[in-house]
Amino acid sequence: MSTDSAPAYQEPDQEPDVPVAHAPPPGLLALFLAFARMSLAGFGGVLVFARHAIVDQHRWMTADEFNETFALCHFLPGPNIVNLSMVFGSRLRGIAGGVAAFTGLLLPPTLIMTLLAIMYARFGDVEVLRRILAGISCAAVGLLIAVVFRMMTPLLKRMDVVVIILMFGVFVAIGVLRLPLQAVLLVAIPLSIGITFLMRRTVAA
Repeated sequence: MSTDSAPAYQEPDQEPDVPVAHAPPPGLLALFLAFARMSLAGFGGVLVFARHAIVDQHRWMTADEFNETFALCHFLPGPNIVNLSMVFGSRLRGIAGGVAAFTGLLLPPTLIMTLLAIMYARFGDVEVLRRILAGISCAAVGLLIAVVFRMMTPLLKRMDVVVIILMFGVFVAIGVLRLPLQAVLLVAIPLSIGITFLMRRTVAA
């Protein structure tokens, strides 16, 4: 048989690389339970556990999306994590989702803290309890530092000099020079928006 009649060899199709899709949006009950778990696990601060649950565990957001959402919540009045629960829940399930996430975040610790306040009023002078609370405070600081570095990772990977300079400048202004937060934000927010606008216009041109 002639080899000319043999079918030509075809390489198997290779699927192009595509980004990992987000997980399906959670329901209202899932939102409530997720934020309830965050609040119950978040001794010393919920931000660490919120980022882990939203980005790593459930994949409801990417790391960049979480950073952007948290940045928005940081500039809004009120506790950052409470703002995050409302913004995140509303983004996924509308107003009802925001209420579900907000309730899940605040209801369990409110009940627990009420009971602990009653106990502390009675046993607060015990030296062992004071040492335990001091140890918890140290652990909370360590957790906060850890999540800050994890949130910085996507920004540092881009090697964007402007972003790094702005981030370092805000840190120095607030952490070292002890300038008022409101004054720093009044300068940093318009400056960040202006630089981003100019950079996008330059890229588009």
